[in-house]
Amino acid sequence: MTKKIVLLIIFVLLLLGGLFGTKFFQINQAITSRKPPPPPVVTIANVSEVKWATTVSSIGTINPVLGITVSNEIAGVISALHVESGQYVNKGDLILELDTSTDTANLEGLIAAEKLALIKFKRQATLLKNKATSFSSHDEARAELDIAKAAVISQKSIINKKKIRAPFSGQLGIRQVSLGQYLDKGSEIISLISLDKTIADFSFPERDFAQLKVGQVVKISTQAYPGEIFEGVIQAINPGLFEETRTIGVRALMNNPDQKLRTGMFADVSVITSEPNSVLVIPKTAVLFNTYGENVYVVKQQGDDHIVELQNVETGAHRNGYVEITKGLTANDTVVDEGHVKLRNGQKVTLSTNNQS
Repeated sequence: MTKKIVLLIIFVLLLLGGLFGTKFFQINQAITSRKPPPPPVVTIANVSEVKWATTVSSIGTINPVLGITVSNEIAGVISALHVESGQYVNKGDLILELDTSTDTANLEGLIAAEKLALIKFKRQATLLKNKATSFSSHDEARAELDIAKAAVISQKSIINKKKIRAPFSGQLGIRQVSLGQYLDKGSEIISLISLDKTIADFSFPERDFAQLKVGQVVKISTQAYPGEIFEGVIQAINPGLFEETRTIGVRALMNNPDQKLRTGMFADVSVITSEPNSVLVIPKTAVLFNTYGENVYVVKQQGDDHIVELQNVETGAHRNGYVEITKGLTANDTVVDEGHVKLRNGQKVTLSTNNQS
């Protein structure tokens, strides 16, 4: 009987202990759930004071200073090809020759006629000296000699024009003709472009017209060479605006020593319109956009804590991942660069160990 009582007491104690443990766990969970979440972790960036020149930007196209499609002045059959596609040529290098067999034969006949005309003229000159001929006969002989000489010169010019040469040094494009092909006058043979210097053609809206001047420095970048900057100077500005777009056309002469800039490339263009000035900048990722404008979260020290305050700002130029702040911040401010999600004004934050200086 005593044994049963002891077992009953033990069972009751275990039951009470289980109930107490369950209740304690529930109370502890409730207390834990009421604790505020830890402050969000943010990356910060200091407002920096840097020297930026004032610029205006546009989109342009690269064109050659010297660029042509080589063609023939006289029709004929190609008898010799002296270049391959993509080859570099110097001024005067032979590109191709048209057949001149008939022209050469005609030239020989004209040279013979010139010699005969010269003999006749000399004979008339001797006769005139001895007063054995008239002045008119002498003049006719001179005219026939001049005509014969002109015919020889003309025929030599025809033969020379059938030798197509490079008018300037540069790189050839893809050849459009083959050996033995008959070419009509003005046929497109091959393109030739000088790559030592190029031009960039672009336009600006009317509001930028007063800032543009010949000789200003131009910096361009291309998709082909990301991160690489090419420099040049404004060579010419159109005297008037394009009526359709109300924009002003501008041309810049670009140095191209490595021949990286190629005809037809699109270019991001920046024209430096003033000397560098001190400006305040922050990473553009720090700027938030909403219906009320542009904002940043400024980090403030409050005792041992850090809180954020939403601040309206005005921005200016954008450059290399940074944006100019024209109003709303000072050089001593620190802003949230990463971690804006779900931030609210006055909220405590924890600063990341990977912060920017």
